[in-house]
Amino acid sequence: MKISVIIPAYNEKNTIEEVIRRVLEVNIPKEIIVVDDGSVDGTTEILQKIQKENGQIKVEYLTENQGKGAAIQAGLKEITGDIVIIQDADLELNPHEYSTLIKPIVEKKAKVVYGSRFLNKVNGLSTFSYVGNKAVTWATNFLYGTHLTDQATGYKVFESDVIRRIPLERRGFEFCSEVTAKVRRLGYDIVEIPVSYVPRPKEEGKKVTWKDGFKALQTLWKYRSFSPNDKDEKRKPE
Repeated sequence: MKISVIIPAYNEKNTIEEVIRRVLEVNIPKEIIVVDDGSVDGTTEILQKIQKENGQIKVEYLTENQGKGAAIQAGLKEITGDIVIIQDADLELNPHEYSTLIKPIVEKKAKVVYGSRFLNKVNGLSTFSYVGNKAVTWATNFLYGTHLTDQATGYKVFESDVIRRIPLERRGFEFCSEVTAKVRRLGYDIVEIPVSYVPRPKEEGKKVTWKDGFKALQTLWKYRSFSPNDKDEKRKPE
C-alpha cells in the first residue's frame, strides 16, 4: 500500500528541508508532493535544489499565494497512492507517526483519520489558539454529529477514493472545515488518533489568525446542507 504525502508550503524556508527529510525517513512506500504556494522568502529556491537532488520529490509551483486549500487541491491532482496524508510544512507534527495514522485505513476500520493534538497533553499552545480550536471543533460536533477533539488538525488522512469524491472549493485554511463537513455529509465517520504536537508561535511563522477561525465557522455553516447529489457547488451564499 502506497501513501501520497501532500505538503502545502508558503514561506517555510526555515523548516521545509527538514520536514521533507523526516518524511523521506518514514519506511512506508510513498510519493511526496510539495506544493509551493507562491513563496517569496527563498522556499522556492530550496525546493528547486531538493527536486534536482532527489527525483522522488514532486514539486508543483503556484505563481502566486492562493492559500492552503488551493495548494492541497493542486496536490490532489497529482496523487497516485492508496492513502493521502496532508503534511504541514512546519515542524509542529511528526511524520514518524504515519504508521499509526494509516493503521485504521490499512485494517479497513476507517476511511478517514484525523490526528488529534488534544488527545495528548499539549504544552506551549496560546490561549487564543486553544480557544479558537475548541470553538471550531464544538461547532463541527454540533452541526455534523461528530465527537471530534481536534477538527483543525493538520494531520488529515484519507483513503484516496474518498478524497477524490469530494468537490473542494475553499482556498484558505478553511479547507479543514470544508473537507470535514463534506466527509460527514457523504456518510463517512472520522476516526481520531492521538499525535504529538509542538506548537510554534507567530514570530516563528505561525500564519493562522482569528480571521481564519471566523472563516472556518462560516464554512461549517455553509456546507451543513451539502449533498452527494449536489451538482452546483458554487451555490449562492446562504
